[in-house]
Amino acid sequence: MFRKTIYTAILAISIGLTGCGTQGMGMLGNVMGTGNGTSTGGGLGNVLGGVLGGVFNANTAEGLLDMVIGHVKLDQSSLIGTWVYSEPGCAFTSENLLAKAGGSVAATQVKQKLNSVYGSLGIANNNTYFTFAENGQFEARIRNIPLSGTYTFNPNDSKLNLKTMLFTIPTYVTRTTSGLSITMESKKLLNVLQTITKLTGNSTLSTIGELSKNFDGVRMGFDIVRYQ
Repeated sequence: MFRKTIYTAILAISIGLTGCGTQGMGMLGNVMGTGNGTSTGGGLGNVLGGVLGGVFNANTAEGLLDMVIGHVKLDQSSLIGTWVYSEPGCAFTSENLLAKAGGSVAATQVKQKLNSVYGSLGIANNNTYFTFAENGQFEARIRNIPLSGTYTFNPNDSKLNLKTMLFTIPTYVTRTTSGLSITMESKKLLNVLQTITKLTGNSTLSTIGELSKNFDGVRMGFDIVRYQ
């Protein structure tokens, strides 16, 4: 019953806001044609799919709740392999905050603004990836800047800690219709981007701080798809 209420709230908010000219999520679900999601079938899922159009594909209502950290229980085996960046990532810390923010509309706005930031920094799918090994080692490149070290994943809260020789990055993993999303608090993302680009006080990066103020409980990062 609670989940049905959340679905209805998200649908109502989304219908009210989609008339404001918000565009779809762009590459989500189209990059490399891979994914591990499952369709919710008919009923409310079809209604949401019709209303939201290009924002979500067949996962519809379930796809909205997939953006809630911890909604889908993953294990470490879900991470193993190489994942390529597809677009900016967005997740929420609770169903209530997702509904309050406006669901898919909020996610679209966050992704669009982050896409502009990432584009200006040169982050693209040909220079950004993550590789997770079974032995707890990881390698990554963000804008071709290498990162490597060890990782730990807690399936209870979907928390993924990336530990390098110099620092630890606390992140969260959620499922998307095409693969996974690795997100983090806005301050952590800002620190990562400043570190890899050696930029401080950049006006473009200030967008990240503004997004965290406008959308309570939002986490931001990278949507990734499995490399084949």
